[in-house]
Amino acid sequence: MDLVRLHLETYSFLAGQIPGTTPAIPGMFPAMFPLATGQPFGALPVMPVQAMTQQATRHARRVYVGGLPPTANEQSVATFFSQVMAAIGGNTAGPGDAVVNVYINHEKKFAFVEMRSVEEASNAMALDGIIFEGAPVKVRRPSDYNPSLAATLGPSQPNPNLNLAAVGLTPGSAGGLEGPDRIFVGGLPYYFTEAQVRELLESFGPLRGFDLVKDRETGNSKGYAFCVYQDLSVTDIACAALNGIKMGDKTLTVRRANQGTNQPKPEQESVLLHAQQQIALQKLMLQPGAVSTKVLCLTQVVSPEELINDEDYEDIMEDMRGEGEKFGTLVNVVIPRPGPNDAAPGVGKVFLEYADIDSATKARAGLNGRKFGGNQVVAVFYPENKFAQGEYDD
Repeated sequence: MDLVRLHLETYSFLAGQIPGTTPAIPGMFPAMFPLATGQPFGALPVMPVQAMTQQATRHARRVYVGGLPPTANEQSVATFFSQVMAAIGGNTAGPGDAVVNVYINHEKKFAFVEMRSVEEASNAMALDGIIFEGAPVKVRRPSDYNPSLAATLGPSQPNPNLNLAAVGLTPGSAGGLEGPDRIFVGGLPYYFTEAQVRELLESFGPLRGFDLVKDRETGNSKGYAFCVYQDLSVTDIACAALNGIKMGDKTLTVRRANQGTNQPKPEQESVLLHAQQQIALQKLMLQPGAVSTKVLCLTQVVSPEELINDEDYEDIMEDMRGEGEKFGTLVNVVIPRPGPNDAAPGVGKVFLEYADIDSATKARAGLNGRKFGGNQVVAVFYPENKFAQGEYDD
């Protein structure tokens, strides 16, 4: 009888299921050793695989998040991923936050985000490419992830019914930069911003994933990127249209990342022709001249109507001078005004002349794509000889 009593007391300590008793560690052991209805106290149930310790399942409950901005911290990452998991319907372990722990390596700008369950971690894999604090982040499995073991613990793929549109993602974008349709884009001028590269690539359609590779120390572009299109059928079209295009003093190399260049199929020729026309327009915007110059031409900044009144004109001149001086020594600012017949050359453009090409290049990178008065500015280099001769209508 004493042995039976000892057995029951031990089971009470572990399970906390006997009325009037309390488990030693609330909330943990009851889930590990549930007592089935009608089950005799003397028979311990077999522990299911899903009831392994937190330590044993951690590899399958964590996700790697790369490309974090410098402002990220443990709390902001935990709050963000808990919110987006709830928004997409990815929480499967009941009410509360999906994230239970975050470890950040600030030097290398990545984090390990630990979820409550294996299924929630798999759902989080669908968040690859999500925008966090203005930057897209990579969501991957950690290096210690054991696929064969994880398969016994729960689903290893995201639920196909997740509402990814609620957070600006496209269904099926999990692992957005993996697979045979991943495109390598090399030979990019180093001063091209992420927005400019995306604009160029999106001439063919929206992207599922995009990554402009940057130097970890400086944050500067390394001159190449990877992307995957939402519509995979345009992959070869984009490669054929972009490959070999001149951008400044560089030539683009664009191909599938895991193989050589593919030629588009005959039925894709009309789409290719249209895409090449789009690329021609992009070239005019991104790189109209063969080389960088000391003169920058801005369009979409002012309208002819804003230049008629003298006071308004002086205010605009002062504003543009102030903006231009942020990037280097500004030698001259020219804003052509409408003539009596509104036919003066260059009206609607702003010209910034710098003391050196380096300053002009910085200004171009800083001003192109900026919003002024609700308009998105286009900044391009302008021939110095034409500027010197007062030819503003190029």
